[in-house]
Amino acid sequence: MCLSGIYKGNILVVDDEQDITTVIKTGLENDGYQVDTFNDPAKAIAQFKPNYYSLIILDVRMPNINGLSLAKLIWEKDDKARICFLSAFEIYEAEARKVFRDFKTYCFIKKPIMPIALSKHIEAHLVQAR
Repeated sequence: MCLSGIYKGNILVVDDEQDITTVIKTGLENDGYQVDTFNDPAKAIAQFKPNYYSLIILDVRMPNINGLSLAKLIWEKDDKARICFLSAFEIYEAEARKVFRDFKTYCFIKKPIMPIALSKHIEAHLVQAR
């Protein structure tokens, strides 16, 4: 349900913690985004829709497939996908910057983050990416 009355785009959120995806989904939907969530990275990549999402938010630290590996799989299907990584650990930001230095379509969001701050961060990233 969109409380803002304005549709802003589609966002995919993948985090193994259901409470995190629920909070993000609720906050972003209230702000005008349509949000798909997955708690299993394998299911997310299996059901991924190329050229559909305005932004993809991936937790870095997940079991089986971490966010960095999942990003590579997504970029194989959609090389223009805009990806933001979500993590509480700064070491992953350094790793992501090294691994994806040639990609300009990603950002890094530090946990914990409040839904309002997340919406502002996402809007700034989407405007910058245009």
